[in-house]
Amino acid sequence: MADDERKRLEDEKKRKQAETDRKRAEVRARLEEASKAKKAKKGFMTPDRKKKLRLLLRKKAAEELKKEQERKAAERRRIIEERCGKPKNVDDASEETVKRVLREYHNRIIALEDQKFDFEYIVKKKDYEVLARKNNNNNKKKTNQCCNENVTQMCERLLGYASLSRRRTASATFGKELEK
Repeated sequence: MADDERKRLEDEKKRKQAETDRKRAEVRARLEEASKAKKAKKGFMTPDRKKKLRLLLRKKAAEELKKEQERKAAERRRIIEERCGKPKNVDDASEETVKRVLREYHNRIIALEDQKFDFEYIVKKKDYEVLARKNNNNNKKKTNQCCNENVTQMCERLLGYASLSRRRTASATFGKELEK
């Protein structure tokens, strides 16, 4: 019986040893797989590849920036040509042609000055409205002394501008007087 028990103890020791060896092998295999996975991830983007990728991205960004600048320059040239028109060649033109070209330029300048004046008037009117609203918000307790006037009348009174319709009528009459 002592022999049987000794054998049983030896078998149990062998079984336990085999079990621990098997577990160690499993752990070792898992660790190797994990290290291989890490190496595979690290190995893809090496420092040389990173440098090349950065250079490629910089070159592409520079090309796109250059294309964008060229596109904007072309758009700018197109708009200037559209707004200003092509210059007229009056070197060999007759006196009547030169007068006609000058009249066209003069009419264009008058129209542009008119638009400029309108825009300036609108901007000053908006600035005044903003200022008036700001003052109303700051001084809610004070009454507005100009409450019976509308904004256009206040602008005319304070800024010295005539209304657009009055100014246009005056400029149209002035142009007719010049033609006589």
